[in-house]
Amino acid sequence: MARHYRVAVVGRTGHGNYGHGLDTCWAEIPNAQVVAVADDDPRGMVAAAKRLQVEAAYADYRELLDKVPVDLVAVAPRWVDQHRAMAVAAAEHGAHVYMEKPFCRTLAEADEVVAACNKHGVQLALAHPTHYSPKLQTIRRLIADGAIGQVLEYRARGKEDARGGGLDLWVLGTHVLDMILALGGKPAWCQALVTQAGQPVTRKDVTEGGEGIGPLAGDEVQAMYGMPDQSTAYFSSRRNAKHSPSRYGLQIHGSGGVIELLEGTLPEVRILQDSSWSPLRSGRAWQNVSSAGIGQPEPLQDARYRSRHFLAISDLLQAIEADRPPANDVQAARDVLEMIVSVFESHRQQKPVALPLAERGNPLLQLAQ
Repeated sequence: MARHYRVAVVGRTGHGNYGHGLDTCWAEIPNAQVVAVADDDPRGMVAAAKRLQVEAAYADYRELLDKVPVDLVAVAPRWVDQHRAMAVAAAEHGAHVYMEKPFCRTLAEADEVVAACNKHGVQLALAHPTHYSPKLQTIRRLIADGAIGQVLEYRARGKEDARGGGLDLWVLGTHVLDMILALGGKPAWCQALVTQAGQPVTRKDVTEGGEGIGPLAGDEVQAMYGMPDQSTAYFSSRRNAKHSPSRYGLQIHGSGGVIELLEGTLPEVRILQDSSWSPLRSGRAWQNVSSAGIGQPEPLQDARYRSRHFLAISDLLQAIEADRPPANDVQAARDVLEMIVSVFESHRQQKPVALPLAERGNPLLQLAQ
């Protein structure tokens, strides 16, 4: 008989709200029930309690944790400024965590969350939907089978809308950098340049970033990473460079072709088996890739595979019961954050930086004037 989970949802109306549906997604999980909600906005708290059909509603999530026994806490706000405090409080009460991205504001905060989870024996999973996609296994198999030859480059871009540059790196870059980690492993180094109006950012360019990120700068980011297989990964974003269709996603360039991966639990994946990377030159065409392989119809038609959270939460609950880390666990969450922070640390030092980083704070606060 499946274990039943009591869930508390923590949101912040006006400050990241409930993320990408981290409040209502629990209705998809048959052995989980939301029993309490916390929101420091009075009207938001009342609305959430009504929406989730719970009577236990609190302005302070700490009071909720003190008074309501729960097995799991959904840290739902999209804004990141309270993530560390919420996750640590949940861990100290013995509750597992499902958290909206991005993870934390600094590596020091991430270290505290990792330590709290380890100390109290709880699991944390981050809401990177693509990490749980069955199509990742298909891509790994295609790469291992030589479908695009030797991997040469990973190319990722953000949405490049009004948030382009540093904020895009944090908010959307977390997804595509997680894809790079999931498919290519942890990089050994990062070299990056962060600019504002075409000039390298200095301390005077640093302002308070949106979405609770903290000190931030840059309307353009250019970063490269040294990967374990001797390939190179790239992330770039320029503010207001968005076009339709968007470039947001990841391309894996190999000596024999390209794989393109978008974001989601059952995302669009295409392959071009062409060493020139140019269909007009080779006459070869892009082909769709399903979880069953190249050119195959998608066998996974259940609506759960198109839910943003079902696969992630299901994996988290299975991990709890098997006493194993979730697929996108607290360590993987910190690894993605390290890739983000390393961009600003490399810019600060004006040279490549080795990962893991020695600097655990916000590098922008140490920039020269």
